[in-house]
Amino acid sequence: MQAKDYREKSDSDLKKELIELRKEQFNLRMQRGSGQLSNSARFGQVRKEIARIKTVMNEKAK
Repeated sequence: MQAKDYREKSDSDLKKELIELRKEQFNLRMQRGSGQLSNSARFGQVRKEIARIKTVMNEKAK
């Protein structure tokens, strides 16, 4: 998703999305640690999505 899509969502939706992405990030980190990670590019994608959501949340807080 792009930042403009996140700007249209409510705060509660953003928080839910952030929690889901953090869980996915944790699972990817565990897979990478055990050598089972099949899609290493997904790790970077998740990090960027988290950053986008946090940026939009900070913009809305101002």
